[in-house]
Amino acid sequence: MNNHDNQLNSIEHKNKKKNITKSSATNDTPRIHKRRKLVCIGTSTGGPRALQTVLTSLPESFPAPILVVQHMPAGFTNSLAKRLNNLSRISVKEAEDLESIESSVAYIAPGNFHMTVSKSGKQLVVSLEQTPPLNGHRPAVDKTLESLSQLRDYDIVVVIMTGMGQDGTKGLLELKRTQNVKVIAESKESCVVYGMPRSAIEANLVDEIKK
Repeated sequence: MNNHDNQLNSIEHKNKKKNITKSSATNDTPRIHKRRKLVCIGTSTGGPRALQTVLTSLPESFPAPILVVQHMPAGFTNSLAKRLNNLSRISVKEAEDLESIESSVAYIAPGNFHMTVSKSGKQLVVSLEQTPPLNGHRPAVDKTLESLSQLRDYDIVVVIMTGMGQDGTKGLLELKRTQNVKVIAESKESCVVYGMPRSAIEANLVDEIKK
């Protein structure tokens, strides 16, 4: 898995806007509403190694929260999060119900729980739920992406990496309809299983394909 880190790191550079000198403001001067950044990664078979490649490449000050949906049984996602946290400059943790998400932190959905995100005041808050699996998956990438489609004022990057099946494609359809989103898919050459990326690519939902 190569070069996804370059795409994610580009968020940091784009986030550094040129300073605008304030003119003598009047009451009718429009306020510029700053859009915030959010990253979501979906993966399955071969995901732990791919996640290690991507997350360990990110700078400590990465300017967006990262949501990670890795198909994995209960009990294993916590150890994965701890291992990746020890290797990475950003913080990596297993997501907790009702916690606010912050930039420079990757939140891994716990095994056997769907992870959704919603707005609470000025914060984004994680919810964990045990509603029925989607296409056999809990957590499911589709479930997380569908919740992101309800947000406003966010620029979203979705990365679909190695994995079996079609999880993520349905959620991307809704997300593309409602959000300013860029979708990156892992290439066939670097995937352990070229299922999830292929499904998104064949549905014409992918903006870039990267090794």
